[in-house]
Amino acid sequence: MKFIFSSSLMLFFFLQYSSCAKAIEADSISNNTEKQMVTAKTYTVANSAELNALSLQPGDKVIMKSGEWKSQLINFKAKGTAENPITLVAETKGSVILTGNSNLKIDGEWLIVDGLSFKNGFSLKDDVVVFSKTTSNSRLTNTNIEDYNPSDKTVDYKWVSLFGKNNRVDHCSISGKTHQGTTLVVWLDDKANYHQIDHNYFGPRPDLANNGGETIRIGTSTYSMNDSYTTVENNIFDKCSGEVEIISIKSGYNKILNNLFYECVGTVTFRHGNHSEVGNNYFVGNGITNTGGIRIIGENQKVHGNYLYKIAGRTLRSAISIMNAYENPALSDYWKVKNADIQYNVIVDAREAFVLGAGKDGTRTVAPDGVTIANNYVINPTTLLVTQDDPKNLKIENNQLDGGTLISGFVKMGNDLELSDGVWQKKNASKKPFWLNTAIGPGWKKDNRSFIFK
Repeated sequence: MKFIFSSSLMLFFFLQYSSCAKAIEADSISNNTEKQMVTAKTYTVANSAELNALSLQPGDKVIMKSGEWKSQLINFKAKGTAENPITLVAETKGSVILTGNSNLKIDGEWLIVDGLSFKNGFSLKDDVVVFSKTTSNSRLTNTNIEDYNPSDKTVDYKWVSLFGKNNRVDHCSISGKTHQGTTLVVWLDDKANYHQIDHNYFGPRPDLANNGGETIRIGTSTYSMNDSYTTVENNIFDKCSGEVEIISIKSGYNKILNNLFYECVGTVTFRHGNHSEVGNNYFVGNGITNTGGIRIIGENQKVHGNYLYKIAGRTLRSAISIMNAYENPALSDYWKVKNADIQYNVIVDAREAFVLGAGKDGTRTVAPDGVTIANNYVINPTTLLVTQDDPKNLKIENNQLDGGTLISGFVKMGNDLELSDGVWQKKNASKKPFWLNTAIGPGWKKDNRSFIFK
């Protein structure tokens, strides 16, 4: 009994000690958190030298004084935390004007840049805004890049380069790029990066008349068989006509969702990689020559719920174009379309609604395999279906047509659709187009926007 009692007593004291230790540890964590919050500092800086000299800690805030910041090379380098990010913010949103040869490097973890404006200048060497390769969970928001062009239009630099992982570009206005190079690039390596690009206004970009004028490119040919998992959502692309590809997808498992492509002379293109999705977007061509829709290359791509209005392009720029491929493609070539799933799209007044085997020639000889075109609605097409090559395992079924000659896989349209906010939508499931009730671009900047269905 005595031994049992002593063991019980020892157990009692051990439990009491453990409880006290945990309480002390919890108090210590709480005190450390409170200390961290208390010791977070706010700095006000007038130039990049003052900013670059700071040793920033989680929770710190750096305020950039209002005015012109001419030829300032800003290196925002620090490590925040999820609970206490480090912020770099304009004293008044939009009042910090970066001119001359200014640029910005975001380098670290849990960093936020808010409210800057780049204009009246151009970059000499680096891209205008760069998220470094080691940057993660960081954000560029409420920022403007406008007409930041060199006089030599052949100079190639990007306006935003996204390296690293889990970074976000949102509520920015990026407009008027006239020189060579993609506007925004998601750079890929051998690991997925999970970036998010949302609620931005991408303003007019004129045709470069050659390759390299995409508004967004996700990946490169070199890493095109790797997966990115980037989401591009709730953005406006206004007359972004730099080249045939408005968005060029060159990696796997990306999502292009609920964006507006307004009078863009080009297409959203699954250029390389597999398993990506283009869904619930609005393509408004208004009958402008060479306006395009969606071009499909690769395996297991999904195209669903998109609204395509007066797309005037043909073949590679048709409303929905399914391409032919090379026999033994290199990474930079055209790869075979396999298992493309095209459903629940609404196509109105298109010059060519669907093209099969688009681009067939002496080298692009491999037809698509396993294409499904089902449950789509087509209204008044000039041409419903163009077949440049015969796909294998083609399934066309349960599509509805109004204002054209019925072919196999299409039936006369019933009364499923209604016109709401200028858009033909399914009855009892209509929604207001996002740009009518959602804040797009910087809250402090009002871009000249007018999106009319003509």
